[in-house]
Amino acid sequence: MKPTIDVLIPARNEEEALPLVLQEIDRDLVRRIYVVDNGSTDRTAERARAAGCEVVNCPTPGYGRACLAGLAAIAKDPPAIVVFLDGDHSDHPDQIAVLVAPILADQADFVLGSRTRGVAEKGSLNLTQRFGNWLATRLMRLFWHTDYSDLGPFRAIAWPALQQLAMSDTDFGWTIEMQIKARGHQLRTQERPVPYRVRVGQSKISGTLSGCVRAGTKILYTIFKYRFLQPVKSVPVRNLS
Repeated sequence: MKPTIDVLIPARNEEEALPLVLQEIDRDLVRRIYVVDNGSTDRTAERARAAGCEVVNCPTPGYGRACLAGLAAIAKDPPAIVVFLDGDHSDHPDQIAVLVAPILADQADFVLGSRTRGVAEKGSLNLTQRFGNWLATRLMRLFWHTDYSDLGPFRAIAWPALQQLAMSDTDFGWTIEMQIKARGHQLRTQERPVPYRVRVGQSKISGTLSGCVRAGTKILYTIFKYRFLQPVKSVPVRNLS
């Protein structure tokens, strides 16, 4: 039997974009798609159910909170690999096979889709996002000697490895928490360049000044937290290129 792959999509008010995302996922590759309805006021959940997805209700907004709710549902029948994917059609779901390939080949535990190493469509990554990525990845390199190029949400991780990380962040610190803890747990980590496009609709984070400020502050706090308050030690890493 082939290893099982489940996809987790946090989504809030993505009724227009979500059907486009779902139709690009290879259903022969993926066992189940979990869409977490993160306090939507539109037909996001309805569109997900119509497409045959497992819908998880998480009424309190928060990216990390939605991911945690989705993982709680997935844990009832865990797959070999979990793929995290945004519901705004900015990621390319046809790249799932690229991300999971190193895990299936037992060459990696965690694979990050790098937008900065891939081809980003004009306007898809604004100046604030690019600077935030640059600063966060440089700080991780300084404190933990990592080689990340992005904090992109499109990523794949083996279920046993994910369990080791004991993820806890409920909002904007989720992605960087995973990357810092992956380093601390010596996960075999790879990056794969992935294309990125302009999302459908306005971003809840990068599309507003307040969203950018809140996300940037939380990311910097998460770095500070795991460097000084709850230190994740820098240890020899099995990083494959």
